Amino acid sequence: MEHIRARANDPITSFEAADAAKELAERHYHKILLILNEFGPMGKDGIAYLASLDANQVSRRLPEMEREGWIALTGRKVKSKSGRAEREWMALTAT
Repeated sequence: MEHIRARANDPITSFEAADAAKELAERHYHKILLILNEFGPMGKDGIAYLASLDANQVSRRLPEMEREGWIALTGRKVKSKSGRAEREWMALTAT
């Protein structure tokens, strides 16, 4: 999966950082899919907790994974760690 992580007019350091982020993103994808397959649908905070990731890391990956057809929104809301409503996600593919 190829996602744009640097713009054409960004400095070379941005491209270097983007390359380094690819491997990290792949690990995040695997962890998120593993959690959703093992525990079922949940929100980003639940995924982050069980995957030992920061909620912001999970938030970045979910739309990317949705575009790839690996996960989808269930259409339901669940409570976040702070008690607010957040979208619930489910796995579409096995790990």
